[in-house]
Amino acid sequence: MIIKSVPREAVLIVNAHSRRGEALFEQAKEKLQAAGVTLLAAHAVHDPEKLTDVVRQAVRDGAPMVIVGGGDGSLSGTVDDLVGKDCVFAVLPLGTANSFARTLGLPLDLDGAIKAIATGQRRRIDLGLIDNDYFVNAAALGLSPMIGESVPHSLKKYLGRLGYLIWAVWCFLSFRPFRLIIDDGTQEYRMWATEVRIFNGRFHGGVELTENTDVDSGDIVIQAVTGRNRARLALDWYAKFFKLRSRDAHTQDFRGKSLKLDTRPHHHISIDGELLARTPVTVSIAARAIDVVVPLRNAQLNRLSQSFFPSGRNEADAGSQKCGPGI
Repeated sequence: MIIKSVPREAVLIVNAHSRRGEALFEQAKEKLQAAGVTLLAAHAVHDPEKLTDVVRQAVRDGAPMVIVGGGDGSLSGTVDDLVGKDCVFAVLPLGTANSFARTLGLPLDLDGAIKAIATGQRRRIDLGLIDNDYFVNAAALGLSPMIGESVPHSLKKYLGRLGYLIWAVWCFLSFRPFRLIIDDGTQEYRMWATEVRIFNGRFHGGVELTENTDVDSGDIVIQAVTGRNRARLALDWYAKFFKLRSRDAHTQDFRGKSLKLDTRPHHHISIDGELLARTPVTVSIAARAIDVVVPLRNAQLNRLSQSFFPSGRNEADAGSQKCGPGI
C-alpha cells in the first residue's frame, strides 16, 4: 500500500469560542511549527459564524492543508469548501465530545493530535449529506437536539461532557416520543421512536453508538431508538456507553446510499451538534469526498521501520551499533 504524504505547509484556523480553543491557540501554533509544520497563516476566530469564511478563503488561496481546531460543529461547518478540492483536512479536537476525532482514532490531547498531524497519513473518507448540507460524523433528532438547542454555553464550556449529562437529565424529564417514517426507496417503515441518529462515523456525544459503519463505508446509517418508553432511551445510552452485550437491543438500523426521513410532529435535526435542519429530509452519502489526516497504524509503522532496517534489526538495536548516527 502506498502511503500518501501529508503536506508540510498548512493554515491553522481555531474556533476561539470553543471550549478549549482560545486557551490553546498560541500553544497549537508553537507546537505545530516545532513539529515541522510550516504555518502559512494562523487565525483565532472569535465569532463562530465567520469560521466557514476563513476556511473558504484559505482553500481559495491554495492552502495545501487546513488545520481546524474546535468541536464537532466547527469541523462539520467547514468541510463543504473542501469537497472537490486538493486540500487536506486536519483536526485539532478542542471541543466537548470530539466525536469526529474519536471516529478517526485521533488522540484527544493537543500534543497527541499535533503528533498525528506531523507524522500521520491521508485517509480518503465519506461525508454525510442531509439534503444539500455536508456533515462529517453524525446527526440526530429527538432528545439530542433538544439538549444542544437549550444547553447553557457556560455549562458546556466549564463542565464539558459532565455539563451535557446534567442538562440531558433535565431535558429528559419533559421529552416526548414521536412517530418516525423512513423510506429506503423500496419500502416505507413506520414506528415510534425516542431518538434517531444519522451516522457517517461511529461516535455521537463522545460515545460509540454504532460499530457497524465507518467514515469510508460508502453508505449512511440511520439508527432509531424504537418504542414509546423513554426508559429505553436511557437504557440504550447506558448499554452503549458501557459496551454491554445488550447494547443493540433497543435500536433498529437502516442502511443505504440515500434514505428519506420524516417525523410526526416535525423535528429539528442537530448536525454534529448544531441545529441546521428540520424533518422531512433526504439523508445520503457523499462517497470518498475529502482527504483527512489520521495517525499511522501500527502495522504501517512497522513496515516503515522495516524499510529503514531491512535486516530485521529494530531502531534500538541499530542505535547500539557503533556505525555512525542513528536514523
